[in-house]
Amino acid sequence: MLELNIKKKLNNFTLDIECKLDSNRIGILGGSGAGKSMILKMLAGIEKPDKGYIKLDDRLLFDSEKKIDIKPKDRHIGYCFQNYALFPNLTVYENIVIGLSKYERADADKFLEKFELTKIKDSKPNKISGGQAARVAMARILIRKPKALLFDEAFSALDIYLRDHIQEEIAQILEDFEGSAIFVSHSRDEVYRLCDSTIVIDTGKISNLGNTKKIFKFPETKITAILTGCKNISDIRYISDNTIEAIDWGIKFKFLKELPKDINAIGIRAHEFVPIWEEAGTNLIEFKLKSRAKLPFEDNYYLYTKGSSDITWLVQKDIKEKINSRGLPKFLQIDEENILLLK
Repeated sequence: MLELNIKKKLNNFTLDIECKLDSNRIGILGGSGAGKSMILKMLAGIEKPDKGYIKLDDRLLFDSEKKIDIKPKDRHIGYCFQNYALFPNLTVYENIVIGLSKYERADADKFLEKFELTKIKDSKPNKISGGQAARVAMARILIRKPKALLFDEAFSALDIYLRDHIQEEIAQILEDFEGSAIFVSHSRDEVYRLCDSTIVIDTGKISNLGNTKKIFKFPETKITAILTGCKNISDIRYISDNTIEAIDWGIKFKFLKELPKDINAIGIRAHEFVPIWEEAGTNLIEFKLKSRAKLPFEDNYYLYTKGSSDITWLVQKDIKEKINSRGLPKFLQIDEENILLLK
């Protein structure tokens, strides 16, 4: 559970965050330089807000008015950095137990076994794989029995295969962890997989907040749609209560429902289009092929439009088989329920 009401002047903007989430698996999504890592540093006590308060799992860690500022070591927070911050001159075992008393080191063998590190406990960090380094970092954090966990782009340096396996291991670890775990990440897959709630920030402000799966399905804002992987986004102009034009594509879309008046863009996820071989129905996009990228498990088609931007269509196995038998479609159709209305 996380409650923030903080302000901090940064180089180019002021980080101004106010939120309250009852979840204890939280993701923070945002572009580079949006202020994501600074939030984690303030939670850990490495940085201090200019004003406001921080409450994590009902513990007041900082309050500028009440003059409360718990020291980092007394916050009992485990912090996993992007490069894992392993000491290159120490062995795996020494990295895990560094700073612990002889009594506290009694659990070391258990953690080495738990994270499958026993066979490499005498190895230096430059002799182990990226996946093993990630497990060393996790063992070093958890042996200290933290009350909360912070992950700052912790798995971004791993290749896709290793990242997937490490995320699965983290998911299993979190099943037995009662405190909050907060993930700062560029990876929407990581946030979707590991986090019940998500905060989306843009230049120091909250763009979206709430249930992770709901945010991915209904991103509400343009920046959230981009960060959750929407490849087709266009600004709009209103034509009538139920008709808009996507300016960047030069395409009109009609809706059965009356459209809200506070949207300024639409988004269409690349896999939501339906191929049409005969002209029928509404919201048809003429199929004018610009280029195609053949990938191992899907194909990406890029279509010319009447506007300034292309449209991307992601085609998976079942549709690929139809194209192989029928040829390229004449149109793509999009159901109005799959058009994201964005502020």
